[in-house]
Amino acid sequence: MSKRIPSPLDDRHARVEFRVLIASDWAPIRAFEPVVRRDPLSVYGDLLPLLRAADLRVVNCECALTAARRPVWKSGSVFKGAAEHVRGLTAVPFEVACLANNHVFDYGLPGFRETLRLLRRNGVRTVGAGLTADEARRPLTLAVTAGARRVRVSLVNFSEGEDMTAAEGKRPGVCGWEVERLAETVAALKKRGDCVIAVAHCGLEYIPFPPPYVQRAFRALVDAGADCVVGHHPHVPQGIEVYRERPIAYSLGNFAFFQETNLYHRKVGFCLDLRVGDNTVAGWGVHPYRITDAGLRLLRGPEERRFRDKLRRVSAPLRTEAGVRRAWEATLDYYGPKGFKDEVLRILETMKSDPRKGAAMFRNRLTTPQHAELWRDTLTRMIRHPGCARPPAVSAELTRIIKEWFSLSVR
Repeated sequence: MSKRIPSPLDDRHARVEFRVLIASDWAPIRAFEPVVRRDPLSVYGDLLPLLRAADLRVVNCECALTAARRPVWKSGSVFKGAAEHVRGLTAVPFEVACLANNHVFDYGLPGFRETLRLLRRNGVRTVGAGLTADEARRPLTLAVTAGARRVRVSLVNFSEGEDMTAAEGKRPGVCGWEVERLAETVAALKKRGDCVIAVAHCGLEYIPFPPPYVQRAFRALVDAGADCVVGHHPHVPQGIEVYRERPIAYSLGNFAFFQETNLYHRKVGFCLDLRVGDNTVAGWGVHPYRITDAGLRLLRGPEERRFRDKLRRVSAPLRTEAGVRRAWEATLDYYGPKGFKDEVLRILETMKSDPRKGAAMFRNRLTTPQHAELWRDTLTRMIRHPGCARPPAVSAELTRIIKEWFSLSVR
């Protein structure tokens, strides 16, 4: 297991054939809406040459692209862009848009159909969601030309199916949290000789460490043959683990996704740069950037060194399952009974003023792994350590990191 984060790129074994660059959440919303509408390339700033240097570019389309006006009832925010915003993808170009996320169905089936047609009409391949369960689960296989050779890359994309959006049977939706089924798919793709990359939209938002169930799932996919597993959804960077000589990036943080906050960790992220040789990941590296009101800019010099140091710190516990469990205990300690009570009271207040919204919030807490795991483990902790009884001791260093992820401001 590697104990370092390569900088800027680490070629480890095989002959390099081509480069795959994976970016996280993209949505032309808030401050980025007029930027992408007016000048679609300007949002990428000085990342654009890096994006264009790759042979294959993959991004998560974190919204519907639709003229629909009626959003669904759901737990969180709803996002959408307009048809013209697709130029923000095609101008780079991003060849693949991952759709297994919690926003692509924000405007219902009409909005999803429109998004699907728009992307495909403009030459952007999609994976991770569909009009049936079979379509949503179907991996995307691309034959990439590298010199005189053609190499197959297969992408598997899935999410937690928040707000009951997982596809079932003939019902449309996203590829949901079906880890055993996905592992079988990965094994079959690897058996035929593909380079297999799994991309997941999952985990608890804003925390620096993945919950144990996420590590178990990502490792299971590597055990099945995945050459790399990449996560997004937490909206903050999380660490990188090298497991069985395969990189697992638990969260890339935000990409072209603007949040109205001054918190540092929601204003930085990184792209994962993979070098594929002999149908496997031969090398990999990260390209960190800052998210500004006008778009993205690469981190350089002291800023980049600062970011990489933080990435090393949050990667350290990932080396073992016990380390991830300790990080989760520190997260539960930080959230605590107060965090649980405040969240429940907020949902109950919402139910008074907006019953359908409150019901959606409660339903999502009970049915989505990230929320259900947090509530279950928090309640278990409260039962085992009632009143003033001291809960298990947690690492002071892990607690400092968690507090930093929720408090450090952009300088």
